[in-house]
Amino acid sequence: MANTTSAQKAARQAIRRTERNKASRSRVKTDVRAVEEAIASGDKVKAAAALKAVEPVLARSGRTGVVHKKAASRKVSRLTARVKAMA
Repeated sequence: MANTTSAQKAARQAIRRTERNKASRSRVKTDVRAVEEAIASGDKVKAAAALKAVEPVLARSGRTGVVHKKAASRKVSRLTARVKAMA
């Protein structure tokens, strides 16, 4: 348990941030999975639409530090390449 008032506040803030980050990370994983499932099914239109939806989500999570900025960029890049490579 935190001793000082400021440490108690920091602990409360950490709990709130953790919850927010968990939700954001979960949303990223769900959206990325949707793109990968569309790629696996071979539906290029559906994959492109899912990619268009996941791109801002990944960018936002990279900007806020939920995932590393370059990791988010790399994931978008690789998903885009996979969608482009579809017949």
